[in-house]
Amino acid sequence: MTTIPTVPERAAAQAYLRLVETARAVLADPGLAPLAAVHLASPMAEADEALRRAGLSGNEARLLRLAAGLREDPAPGAP
Repeated sequence: MTTIPTVPERAAAQAYLRLVETARAVLADPGLAPLAAVHLASPMAEADEALRRAGLSGNEARLLRLAAGLREDPAPGAP
């Protein structure tokens, strides 16, 4: 079953994915890892606010389904 997100849900899933990608990049770099809290504060705040606006706070299962759906979507303009 395909889940079609609302605009706020899509924004929340995108913010979550940005947070995950930023966390991976920061934690993979030995020079940045000690300052992870500094580098992740903004993406975490963005994701928290987006989750709140979308009504997804506490609904991790739906958020993860939406994020997975975004990962499966082809890039705009891709064949």
